[in-house]
Amino acid sequence: MDAPIFDPRAFRLSPLEADLTTRAREFGARVLAPRAARWDREATFPMDNYRDMHREGWLGVCIPTADGGLGADFRAYCLTAAELGRYCGATALTWNMHVCSTLWTGVLTDDLEMPADVRAQHHARRLVHYKRILEDGAIYSQPFSEGGAAAAGTIAFGTTATKVEGGWTINGKKIFASLAGHADFYGVLCTDVTDGTSSRRNTLYMAVPATAPGVTVEGEWDPLGMRGTVSRNLLFKDVFVPDDAALMPGGLYFQAASRWPHMFMTLTPTYMGLAQAAYDFTVRYLRGEQPGTPPVKRRMYPTKQIAVAEMRVMLEQTKALWFQAISEACADPGRDSMLRALAAQHTVMENANSLAAKAVRTCGGQSMLKSLPLERIYRDSRCGSLMLPWTAEICIDRLGRETLYERGETDE
Repeated sequence: MDAPIFDPRAFRLSPLEADLTTRAREFGARVLAPRAARWDREATFPMDNYRDMHREGWLGVCIPTADGGLGADFRAYCLTAAELGRYCGATALTWNMHVCSTLWTGVLTDDLEMPADVRAQHHARRLVHYKRILEDGAIYSQPFSEGGAAAAGTIAFGTTATKVEGGWTINGKKIFASLAGHADFYGVLCTDVTDGTSSRRNTLYMAVPATAPGVTVEGEWDPLGMRGTVSRNLLFKDVFVPDDAALMPGGLYFQAASRWPHMFMTLTPTYMGLAQAAYDFTVRYLRGEQPGTPPVKRRMYPTKQIAVAEMRVMLEQTKALWFQAISEACADPGRDSMLRALAAQHTVMENANSLAAKAVRTCGGQSMLKSLPLERIYRDSRCGSLMLPWTAEICIDRLGRETLYERGETDE
């Protein structure tokens, strides 16, 4: 079995983290890797993987143990997801969209402030969703983007919810909606406009059944990479959901986004795994040990040795910063922790593709063949820097501005 990305002893992992990451490596090598090329080639959703994930408990990784899940907290989840990302980026990335429906409603929400009666109601409602996941294998997605500034957190979501008797009516459109047409429930972020106003503070997080009248999927899906995510467009036309469809109490998403900003780092584990995978491929290839290639050693050439050394330096730098950032995740992080999170996000998303590109150049022509995984790793890794809410450009913009300006400070 592959060595761990983060050695449990060296990084002082908890027993749960060590167990989950070991199991993830075994599952990834046994289940995900043999199928990864198929999902990429066909641009089809990895439903077979999800059936196996349900069977082996992975759909409930962040559901509290008291509720029947594996009980992973934020860091344990990130470390586990990175291991799965080594073997199939598309599966790991879509799994993140599913897991966030339990991470946000579980560990993260438990850190936030709400009245006791609201908390009790929230716990009762989330148990309904947890039961669907654990018993029925229900898959949840998290459509976020709308083609505007809402996904970046600067304006209210254009998808709206209006209060009606017994529930809500939802209207709007989400683009790049991973799992579209394959999830059982869409965790839709929308704005409560019942009083006629539109504000980020009124963001609701609602579980919309895929079979609800008025829910449709449109568009083709033929992208550069992450082809198995099947991120088509989702349309909501006068879709009714009952009150208990709320995944979070009203107003709590805004509190979470403001006070628990590391919640937006959960896309990075997949790319941390892809960075490791690109390095692993290069080492195996140069040693003549990569399956699907002749057992020819190329490790004796100084140019290859230098390239691998440079890759190792970049990989270790990326791992160290990312591990520190996910270890600091909490409610109300300090300013330096927030800046470190943005720096880690940027570093992982950019360095994953830089490592893959260096791997292609170092390994040479054979590595570009679609019969080998490096070509797919390269394309998948290119997509990370584009993903909202923290694209590479947004990270750089915020890092510069928030380093030079204190909160509320201006030049006027």
